[in-house]
Amino acid sequence: MSARTLLGLHPAARDDIGNLVTRRPLPGPGLDQVDPFLFLNHHGPQSYPPGNAGLPFGPHPHRGFETVTFILEGELAHLDSGGHESVIRAGGVQWMTAGRGLVHAEISPDSFKRAGGPLEILQLWVNLPGRLKMVDPAYTGLQRGEIPVLDLDGAQVELIAGAWGDREGPVTSLTGVMMSVLRLAPGARLAAPAPAGRNVFLYVARGSVAIGGKSVPQFHLATVSDDADAVEMAAEAESVVLFGHAEPCREPVVAHGPFVMNTREEIMQAMRDYQAGKFGGL
Repeated sequence: MSARTLLGLHPAARDDIGNLVTRRPLPGPGLDQVDPFLFLNHHGPQSYPPGNAGLPFGPHPHRGFETVTFILEGELAHLDSGGHESVIRAGGVQWMTAGRGLVHAEISPDSFKRAGGPLEILQLWVNLPGRLKMVDPAYTGLQRGEIPVLDLDGAQVELIAGAWGDREGPVTSLTGVMMSVLRLAPGARLAAPAPAGRNVFLYVARGSVAIGGKSVPQFHLATVSDDADAVEMAAEAESVVLFGHAEPCREPVVAHGPFVMNTREEIMQAMRDYQAGKFGGL
């Protein structure tokens, strides 16, 4: 495999939501998206005291894309109008296809509100092409033990969706997205496959890695070229990295709050459908 080159570093901007520590590297200045990856919120790391109010993400709608939520620390309760319900603990992942529309809530379970504890959660939005924006909603919740782990000389690959060599993740993406969590020991080196023609998503949630001899520190998203078939990284410290790749949609993106469509008219229709109760309710 040959190595892609580093194009740019994009720091996460601090944008707290009440008392929830929040950083957002995407979208950001000079980077609207990494097609089809649209948005990333990094909540925490922080510690909640006993008797806390929990996360503030009560019932709200979505249409036209998918959410991938990584629970690094703490717990997250999910409930949606499609009848899906779960509590995912540290190391787990939620993959939700909003499709034609649903209402969901992402809140802290009662046990976490009573006892408190550490919390760190990342949520990534993945666009759907126009032909799939109105598919039926779906949801997969995975606990840590349900995610296969590849041990590669000081690097652990938690494979969520798509293929890494001859291994397959448990989530089958509608658009063939590959997504993983990389846990790297200090000094570990890893060549992460990135087939030509696919856009790479790479965010350093903890630690620091070097790509092409240039440091990508914590809370930074890295953009890389499409000039080779791998991303080579070396851990400068113990690190946690979100790494994935996907075929770009190459379509217009019109986003308004919780809706992501191709045209303004489709956004207006989504708003009318939601107000008419067509997304269901909780």
